[in-house]
Amino acid sequence: MSAIDTLVEQHRACDARFADCETAARAQDWALALSHFQAFRREMEAHFAVEEDALFPAFEAASGSSMGPTRIMRMEHQDMRDLLEDMDEALAAQHLQAFLGLNDTLLILMQQHNMKEENVLYPMCAQALPEMAELIAEGAQP
Repeated sequence: MSAIDTLVEQHRACDARFADCETAARAQDWALALSHFQAFRREMEAHFAVEEDALFPAFEAASGSSMGPTRIMRMEHQDMRDLLEDMDEALAAQHLQAFLGLNDTLLILMQQHNMKEENVLYPMCAQALPEMAELIAEGAQP
């Protein structure tokens, strides 16, 4: 499996957990929705950490710039973190409509973000970083 495949697989795993959470929330099974949400959030944060702590700094060093696509990805990660916090609060309050509105916003942001990473940034990283697979593996270590 290539380094890009590993990162794309992480995206898909997060997408599946996200869908599980939405399904449980729509059924108003709040305990299950919260359980899925917490797992989803942990997986998202772990994925962000691989990128922000390992991949992005290496790419910035290789490209000589921290003002390019990695800057945008970090900003989008923060936007997603903010939405996750709001979603957590809506789940805790068992406020279905608020949760679903935030859920839809996050879904759109994740889809756009993942498309940029998968089609633009990851290929750029693969070209600039022969050690990309090792960076991802090391970044995934606790």
